[in-house]
Amino acid sequence: MHQLRLFFTALQFFTRLPIPGWVGFDPAWLNQASRYFPLVGVVVASITGGAYALASYFLPAPVAVVISTAAGIYATGAFHEDGFADMCDGFGGGMTQERVLEIMKDSRIGAYGAIGTLCMLALKLVTLSMLPPLAAIGALFVAHPLSRLMAASLIWRLDYARAEGKAKPLAQKMSNREFLIAALTVALPVMAAGALHWLPVSALFSGVVATAIATFWLARKCVHRIDGYTGDCLGAVQQVTEVMFYLCVLASFTR
Repeated sequence: MHQLRLFFTALQFFTRLPIPGWVGFDPAWLNQASRYFPLVGVVVASITGGAYALASYFLPAPVAVVISTAAGIYATGAFHEDGFADMCDGFGGGMTQERVLEIMKDSRIGAYGAIGTLCMLALKLVTLSMLPPLAAIGALFVAHPLSRLMAASLIWRLDYARAEGKAKPLAQKMSNREFLIAALTVALPVMAAGALHWLPVSALFSGVVATAIATFWLARKCVHRIDGYTGDCLGAVQQVTEVMFYLCVLASFTR
């Protein structure tokens, strides 16, 4: 029951989805909820994959992809896209650690954030629209939990860069056991996508490797620029690695 409460706590924190009233709330649960970050990704993937499957039955694939992406953004409240935009603004416009953090805290979006988000969304939409329908659904079901595992790896390995912030409740160090729980959550959709032949093994392997490399690069950049990570960095890692996985899947079909 406690683990179920932790999952619903994570779901409430990372999405706009309602949770049962009996769950309650305890601030201490947030410190342990990051283990279910990838499982929240499975829920989001179910929403986006379901929206894509339904829309593609009646409409062309590019339209279905837009509807699917919009459904995901609505479900999460653009939580991760906002973090990506803020990191683009902060890292693009700040010269010192203090200035980077100040810009990232500003709720207004600047040129770096607007351009970066536009390019990221365009890349996501075009890539998914070029995949066969089953491959697109398989990519969604793997990319969402996998990208959230990559974001959780920053919590696992890095220090939080602010005294306070929107991710501060989650910023306590993840234990190895908690990260293993998160990783096992991702292993299930990866194996399912391969077993059902929705995605080729080469796409799964290259996608996991590419997302890990992208996460390592972004983590090093975070440490270099702000001596750790913030909630915006988590969102940026999630968005970048999600798109990286889609690109690897598309590459496996075009070779």
